[in-house]
Amino acid sequence: MPIEAGWLSGARRVPSPNRDARPEGEVSLLVLHSISLPPGQFGGEHIERLFTNRLDPKAHPYFAGIAELRVSAHLLIRRDGECVQFVPFGERAWHAGRSHWCDDGWPRAALNDFSIGIELEGDEVSPYTLAQYRALAATTAELLATYPALTGRRITSHARVAPLRKSDPGPAFDWAYFRQLLGRQCWNDYAVRGGRWT
Repeated sequence: MPIEAGWLSGARRVPSPNRDARPEGEVSLLVLHSISLPPGQFGGEHIERLFTNRLDPKAHPYFAGIAELRVSAHLLIRRDGECVQFVPFGERAWHAGRSHWCDDGWPRAALNDFSIGIELEGDEVSPYTLAQYRALAATTAELLATYPALTGRRITSHARVAPLRKSDPGPAFDWAYFRQLLGRQCWNDYAVRGGRWT
């Protein structure tokens, strides 16, 4: 799934208005999230509606409190592995909120300026699917090959960058398995076209 002009080939495009230009054009961090709407329910179009400012506040009691939010992510990976892209990777999506990252000993805020946000359809306690892990590993391998400042050490969770506010993607996310798949995917990329994971 190569990346062309900031869009992931093969991903379904649902452009979000909740995006703008990166101040410095830097892409050097990947933040993993999880989302389910309504909470604990999978499928449907509610996530896409939230990220495109079309969520009906009357469709579910929970939506009344979030329908006015202006948020987005670069990519959503659904339970069946389908990738839905809302914002080109070279632009700024509004996903991290108040967050902090320690960059080689230097604290940084405003993570949306330089990060990519990927949402996994999940509720933090239900196991993520094999299709999601495979899609995430393949996408991450492409991101690593496309953006040199992004490395394996610069992949983190929303919980880690906003620990007092967020806990996603939660304990259900198997980091060891993801890293194993990512290593295999990157090695395959290396063998095929000279890419490598650092």
